Amino acid sequence: MLTIYGVYRSRASRNIWLAHEAGLPFRHVPVIQAYRLANPEAPDAPLHTRSPAFLAVNPNGHIPSVEDGGLALHESLAINLYLARKYGGALGPADAAEDGLLGMWALWAATEVEPHSIQVLYHRAGKPPAERDAAVAEAAIAALRAPFAVLDQALAATGWLVGGRFTVADINVSEVVRYALPAPELFEGLPALRGWLTTCHARPAFQRMMAERELEPA
Repeated sequence: MLTIYGVYRSRASRNIWLAHEAGLPFRHVPVIQAYRLANPEAPDAPLHTRSPAFLAVNPNGHIPSVEDGGLALHESLAINLYLARKYGGALGPADAAEDGLLGMWALWAATEVEPHSIQVLYHRAGKPPAERDAAVAEAAIAALRAPFAVLDQALAATGWLVGGRFTVADINVSEVVRYALPAPELFEGLPALRGWLTTCHARPAFQRMMAERELEPA
């Protein structure tokens, strides 16, 4: 059985969403980020990213990771590409061209969007108010305007990123875009992007993942 390591309040949410979409059973091991613990070295500390038991799975000390039939994989977007291709049916590629496009959108999300969207999340919502830097948030918002326009244009044709259907590309990209929701001004004038994100978030598998996430301590 597939094992997914990582708490819901991490990038593991992407892998859990995909598993739910694919109807893929999995074992969930809730590994928490070490920086969220007051004392990761405490004898009663929960399993975390610097725990020896987890470092034996992923020596990088980051979540998520998965194990599947003796294969260990790290990096959430790459994990989703693998799971979609092996188990996802129409979520994965129909041919080599789609395989290339799925990989392209994953790398695009990681390089063009996430470095900025995560700063929007941190400095508009995630950090305590006293630790937020409005200038950092505004710079990130400015940096996202061009890639969001590209994304809106790509979605305008069919409403999806690859093959005219919902695929792992939509999971990967929408999970990165989700971090920018605390800046609603970014979505103004981008109807295809806004509608696509709403549709992705209305999917039962996403709703299930988020409901499970809400049960987890913040």
